[in-house]
Amino acid sequence: MPRYSRKEKLIGEILVREGLISPEQLEKSLEAQKKKSGYICTTIIKLGFARVRDVFKVLAEQLGVEYVDLKKEKIDPKAVGKVPAKLAIHYKLVPYKFKDNILVVALADPLDIHKLDDLKLLLNTDIRAVLSYEDDIIESINKHYGVGAEILEDIMAQSGVEAKIKAKTSSIQDLETAVENASIIKFVNQIFTQAVEERATDIHLEPFEDELKIRFRIDGFLYDVPIPESLRLFNQAIVSRVKIMANLDIAEHRLPQDGRIKIKVKKEEFDLRVSILPSYFGEAVQIRILSGESFLGLESLGLLDEDCKKIEMLVNKSYGIIFATGPTGSGKSTTLYACLSKKNVPNMKIITTEDPVEYQIKGITQIQVNPRIKLTFATCLRSILRHDPDIIMVGEVRDTETAEITIRSAMTGHLVFSTLHTNDAPSAPMRLIDMGIEPFLVASSLEGVIAQRLVRVICPNCREEISLPSDFFKKEGLDVKGGQIRVFKGKGCEGCRFTGFKGRTAIFEILVMEQSLRELIFRRVTSQEIKEGALKLGMRTLRQNGLKKVLEGVTTLGEVMRVT
Repeated sequence: MPRYSRKEKLIGEILVREGLISPEQLEKSLEAQKKKSGYICTTIIKLGFARVRDVFKVLAEQLGVEYVDLKKEKIDPKAVGKVPAKLAIHYKLVPYKFKDNILVVALADPLDIHKLDDLKLLLNTDIRAVLSYEDDIIESINKHYGVGAEILEDIMAQSGVEAKIKAKTSSIQDLETAVENASIIKFVNQIFTQAVEERATDIHLEPFEDELKIRFRIDGFLYDVPIPESLRLFNQAIVSRVKIMANLDIAEHRLPQDGRIKIKVKKEEFDLRVSILPSYFGEAVQIRILSGESFLGLESLGLLDEDCKKIEMLVNKSYGIIFATGPTGSGKSTTLYACLSKKNVPNMKIITTEDPVEYQIKGITQIQVNPRIKLTFATCLRSILRHDPDIIMVGEVRDTETAEITIRSAMTGHLVFSTLHTNDAPSAPMRLIDMGIEPFLVASSLEGVIAQRLVRVICPNCREEISLPSDFFKKEGLDVKGGQIRVFKGKGCEGCRFTGFKGRTAIFEILVMEQSLRELIFRRVTSQEIKEGALKLGMRTLRQNGLKKVLEGVTTLGEVMRVT
C-alpha cells in the first residue's frame, strides 16, 4: 500500500515533506506551471529543483504504481514489436515488457483509464501501465522506433512494396508528387525541430549504398540520429523536400547547390544554411543552423578579463586591419560580429561583404558575394570604398587581389575586420606576405590578430573535482603553486549525453602589434621569431589561455590538448 494517497496530500506537498524541494521552490514551480501548464512534477524537474528519479519514485508511491527509469532499464524488443510506431507516438508510450500475454507499457500518466482501454482494444492484449518521465518516453520512442517511424508506416501503407516505392520517384513528375506527401513534409520538419531542441549546429543527411544516415553535430561532435532502415528508400523525396524549402532546383542532381531556409521552433526563428553535394549514392545534404541567440556580444565570448581589454582596444582603433584566424567552425565569424556590434552606433557607417551573410544586424549594410555573377570580395570592396564607410568587414581574405585591396583600405583611414586561415596569430603576417603582399604594407596596416579555437564546457550538473600534477602547467608557463592542482571534469549524466560536457566556449591567442613586431615583419623573419617577440610583449598562447580555463573549472585538460 502507498504511504500517501491523492486525497491525503498533493504531490508538491509530499516532495516538500520528503525534503526533496523547499516550500519556496514549490511556490516557484506552481507559478511556472500556471504559465506553461503541464504536470507539476515535470515543472519541478525542468526548473532543476529535484532529480527525475527522486521525484518519480515519490509520485509512483503516491499513485500506487511501479516507476521505471527508461534510461537505465532494458526494453524488451518483443514488446516493441507488439506496438506499431504510430500508436506509440500517438499515445506517448513505450512498450516495456511482454510476459504471460500481458503488455507492460510506460506512460507519463499510468492512471489514464481511457488510454489503457483504447490500447487493450487496439492491441487485443491485456495492458499493465508503469510510470515514466515524459521526456524519457519520447527519447526512448525515438531510440527504439527511429525518428519518423510513424511517418514511414504512413508512406509504406500508401506506397505498398519496395518496387512500387522505387517506381514512384522514377520521374520528375512522380518525385514532385512524392515531395508533396504530407508524411515527407512532416518528417523533414520533425528532423529540423529535433535538431534545434538538441542544440545541434549542423544536420548531415548522408546516403550510402544500403542506408541513409542522419547525424547532428552537437558541441562540435557528430551523433547518429536513429531512423528506420527503410527510410533510405525515400532519400530522394527527403532531399527534394529540403530543396523546395530552400528554393533550389529539384531536377538538378549533378551539381552542388546552396540555399537558405527560415523556420520557427517554439516562437524562435532560425536561419538554415543548406548545401547540397552530389555523391556516388545520391545527394548529400549539410544544413547549418543559425539563430539570433548565437549572435553574442563581446562580453559573452568567454574572454578572460585581460583579453577582453585587448580586443576592446583593437576595436576602438580608427584605422588598420584586424584579423580573426582559425580553422573552419572555430567561431571566427561570431567574434567579428561581436566586434562589429560594439562599433554599431549611429555615427558609424559599417559595410560588410560576406559569403554567406550569417547574421543580419540592424544598422549595418551587408553584401552577399556571388562568384557566379563575378560579385567577389575584391569586386565588392572596390564599390564599398565609394560609399565612404568608417568600418569594413571582409568575410575572408583568400587571394592576393582581396588581400591587396583590404590592406590598402586599412591604410587609407578605414578600420577593417576580416578572417584568415592560419594555425595561430603569429603566422598571419607571414601568410599575407606569402600571398604576395609587400612586408612594409603588412607591417604598417596590421593592428592585431585574434586566433581562436572552441572547447567544450564541463557539464554543470555532473562536474566533480579531481587533482592533476602541477608540472605540466608550470612547463607551459603558468604560475601555479603546489604539487597537485584541484580542477574539474564531467562525470557524465543524462543532460550531457554522458559526455561530461554541455556547450562550448572559445580560447584565444591575441597578438597586438607593437613597433618591435612591425620591424620583425619588415625584415621577413619566420613566424616562430614573431611568436617569440609577441610572447616577450605579454601575448598568451592558445594553450596557455586554455589552461587558464582549466584552472577556472570551465573545461578540461584533455579538451585543451585536443584543440591545441
